[in-house]
Order: sequence, then structure tokens, then C-alpha cells
Amino acid sequence: MSKPQILVIDDEGQIRKLLEITLESSGYTVMEAATGKAGLIAAATHPPDLILLDLGLPDESGHQVLVKLREWYSKAIILSVQDGEKNIIQALDNGANDYLTKPFRTGELLARIRSSLRTSSSIEFTPLLEVNGLSIDFIARNVKKNQQLVKLTATEYTLLALFAKNEGKVLTHHYLLKEVWGPGYIHETQYLRVFIAQLRKKIEDNPNQPTYILTESGVGYRFLAKE
Repeated sequence: MSKPQILVIDDEGQIRKLLEITLESSGYTVMEAATGKAGLIAAATHPPDLILLDLGLPDESGHQVLVKLREWYSKAIILSVQDGEKNIIQALDNGANDYLTKPFRTGELLARIRSSLRTSSSIEFTPLLEVNGLSIDFIARNVKKNQQLVKLTATEYTLLALFAKNEGKVLTHHYLLKEVWGPGYIHETQYLRVFIAQLRKKIEDNPNQPTYILTESGVGYRFLAKE
């Protein structure tokens, strides 16, 4: 079985070298690019299984590179950013799967890569999702917790199904509001918090310490189906 290939697009040589050592020692093969243009060429010439994209590139904005990649590249893209919720939200809304804030921990990086690779390799429709006592039947449109039927409103089910179909991916407030309620609700973040709280009360063992629907502070939420 061939090793998953990761393309690192980052202008900092020390970071590229660190990532190369870390990733190769963890069983991945690595390609590198120091500019947006070189990254786009590398991705088109040898399409990788995942791309690590730095938003701060010397020749063009990482946001522009992301948009160009998403015109044809459908696999996972993880961002590396210095800071800034606005930057992160914009990139996630433009199609990034996940993000890491510099400086990031090696363990967190590898966990995010595993999650993104797992999600992008499982894009086929699965009629039934079962995880840690939670069962979601997308055909029957019902949810069970520990074999007991959970009574959800139509909106609560739609929200949970959207999370489950994007397992592991960070979904922004704007994306969730637009997809579930429509464009007219994209600024109603308090409205979304109310429904998230209601869902957590119904599916979490402890709503105050959720294990399924996790908060990405200032950005959105992430649904985790696996450790």
C-alpha cells in the first residue's frame, strides 16, 4: 500500500523542513513548494492526498491559492495561519477542511491530518452512521442514543445530519446558518447557539462537556464521530 502524499505550501524553509521530518517519520511522503504559484503547479502535476497551505505566501494570497485549488481539487486542505478569526472563517467558507494556528503542536497536526484523510477517503454516501452509542439513519431520518429513539425537531435533525455528513470538518457559523436556515440568517449566531444547546441536551452524555459537537471558539463547530 502506497504512503499518503502531502503537499506543503509554505514560504518558511525551516517550517517546511520540520514538517518534512515530522510527516515522513509518521509514514507520509512529502512534496514542498515555497510559493503559491509553485504549489499550484505541484498540485496539478502530482495531485496529493492532502495539502497543508500557509495563508501567508510571498507571491499571492493563500486565500487566492485556496480558491484556485478548489476549482478542481476535491481532497483535504488544511490551513496554517498566524492568527485572526476573520482569516480562518474566510478560508473555511472558501473550502478549507481544517486549520492550525502557528506555532502548532506536532501531535495536533498529525491528528488533524488523520481526521482529514479519513473524511476525504469516505465521501461515499453512508445510509447509517453509528458511533459511541449514537446512531443516525439518513434514510429513515431518525436518531438513536444507546438504542433509544431521540426525538428531534426537523430543524434539529437537519443540523445534526449536516454535521455528521461533514465529520471532522470545521463548519463556520455562517455556513451552518446559510445551509440550515437560509442566507437571511447568516448573522444570527445566537440563534444557532440555541439549537446547538438543544441538540447537545438530547445526544450528549454531558451537554456541558460535549464529545460529539465541539465548539471552535469564534469560528464555528466540529462534529467528531471518532477519537
